[in-house]
Amino acid sequence: MALSRLEQLYRQVILDHYQSPRNHGLTRAAEAHEIRMYNPSCGDELVIELIINEDDVITSAHFDGVGCSISQASASMMTEVVIGKSLQEANELAHLFSQMILGESVDTDRLKDAQLLSGVQKFPARIKCATLAWKAIEEFEEEREASNR
Repeated sequence: MALSRLEQLYRQVILDHYQSPRNHGLTRAAEAHEIRMYNPSCGDELVIELIINEDDVITSAHFDGVGCSISQASASMMTEVVIGKSLQEANELAHLFSQMILGESVDTDRLKDAQLLSGVQKFPARIKCATLAWKAIEEFEEEREASNR
């Protein structure tokens, strides 16, 4: 069964993000917040690093770690999407991404290249791989709210 041209393009973009990840490597800046994520079902490990300014805008997002092509490409895509967004908007985008991966009908235009990962919904074992980096945004927000109480 041959892949359509569109599916081939999607695979090429995902492969490009895996082979040439954007925002890969941590800055270790003093003001950076790190969130460590682990997927025990396949061993993917990610460290997401965010720098957030006084207006709650993400000015820098980087990642490091090991894992499959889906988790690494998704982390690359996620960092590109959230830079310049408020923490609240980034959290909304993470939720939108999760809905998309679970097969819900959502407007994915705001996800940029990350919308190309929608096909992962056909492979339930890979859903955690795709959502790992995005869950870090949600986890950071939860930790931040808990520390403000």
